[in-house]
Amino acid sequence: MTVPKTVLVLCTGNSCRSQMAEAIINHDLAGKVRALSAGTRPQPKVADGAIEALRLAGLPTDGMTPKDVAAVMDESIDLVVTVCDNARETCPIFPRPVPCIHLPFHDPHGEPLASFVTVRDDIRARLIPAVRAALGI
Repeated sequence: MTVPKTVLVLCTGNSCRSQMAEAIINHDLAGKVRALSAGTRPQPKVADGAIEALRLAGLPTDGMTPKDVAAVMDESIDLVVTVCDNARETCPIFPRPVPCIHLPFHDPHGEPLASFVTVRDDIRARLIPAVRAALGI
């Protein structure tokens, strides 16, 4: 049995884009990729709009909580995806070399639910193919 590749989706607050990306990758690439998400400056909670946008797509949201990147530094990560410019600029050095790609998405924080849904769909449309290509799956 093949061990899934591990992808870390990194953002600043780990409360919206990276959380949605984690849920989408874990659903769409189940069995091939295990996604984690973290933030360089995590917020206290996941944005309600992100949770609702995922729920509307039938994706699980149980246990979603912002995490600091330090919490995942000991994971065996195969790919880091930064989804905001700030996270790209402050991406930490990992214990071993890890390929990194940057794929920025609009931050819908403070906007109506429709913005979160648009970002969710953009993440699905652009991130899934990018992760597949980067990992060769």
